[in-house]
Amino acid sequence: MVATTSVDAFSGTVVQTADLGLPELPQIGQTAGSGSNAPGTDSGQTASIAAALEFLTGTHTARVFVDGPTKTRLQVMDSLAERDLVHNGSNVWLYDSAKNAATRVTLPQGDATVPNDGSTTIQTPAEMADRLLASVGPSTTVTVGDNTRVAGRPVYDLVLTPKSADTLVGSVSIGVDSETGLPLQVLVRARGQQSPAFRIAFSDVTLTAPSAGLFDFTPPAGATVTQQALPQSNSATGHATMPAAPPTVTGTGWDTVVSLPAGQGTSTMLDSPMLAQVTTSVSGGRLLSTSLLNVYLSQDGRVFAGAVPLSVLQSAATGR
Repeated sequence: MVATTSVDAFSGTVVQTADLGLPELPQIGQTAGSGSNAPGTDSGQTASIAAALEFLTGTHTARVFVDGPTKTRLQVMDSLAERDLVHNGSNVWLYDSAKNAATRVTLPQGDATVPNDGSTTIQTPAEMADRLLASVGPSTTVTVGDNTRVAGRPVYDLVLTPKSADTLVGSVSIGVDSETGLPLQVLVRARGQQSPAFRIAFSDVTLTAPSAGLFDFTPPAGATVTQQALPQSNSATGHATMPAAPPTVTGTGWDTVVSLPAGQGTSTMLDSPMLAQVTTSVSGGRLLSTSLLNVYLSQDGRVFAGAVPLSVLQSAATGR
């Protein structure tokens, strides 16, 4: 049903909740919203790290409007502000109401890659479900759980259970709309835990095309407007810490480890005050540990990440 769903127009409120064992950092929002995001600057790197950590803690709410592959609007709702990503054909707008600043990007004809500055990284349940289901293979047991309801609609509960004894992931539950096959909820449970460590779900949803006017964006009066050239693929997210070299993937299934070589950004990560607050010192580097994901930053600037124990990441770093 998920593979053949024909729903490509909908709107609703998406709520993302992460309880990964990371501390709540009240200064993250201030750090992410201040200073320069220019590549290679300390403030840009801090803002990039803060933006990533922000979406790994607490609860975030967004309004989502979709009408086919070329019309999308995502409104991330903060306590006293709003961040918007509006995609309408070849035009993409990024807007931050707290700064009253807007950035416009014009896409080349036929290019569906929508740039993101890292401030609106909430996905829809369907996007996350598609990625998870695309990687289902022999390492996963797939079953159907008890029927339930999401956003007032009846859903089937599709359960993915890793066969690996090493992965930190206990199970993934995907709530599939029983009428249309559109995923409305994704729950990820850590091994040995009943409460979801990560949840993204619609709290309300309408499965019809939104008003066309929602995809028209005009910067508010007094807004600072920037015209930005389309970024290269390695900087499309605005995260200057990512090296140009592609990552290396080792292992298979739920035991996969992704490693990044040392680069201009990764080699200075260990000096980041932001990371110092959420990482611990371990043999050979520092560890960002959550209930679902571990990230090992080696002293030589390489980065290793996976839903696996630290020992697996250290073995990948030493080639054992």
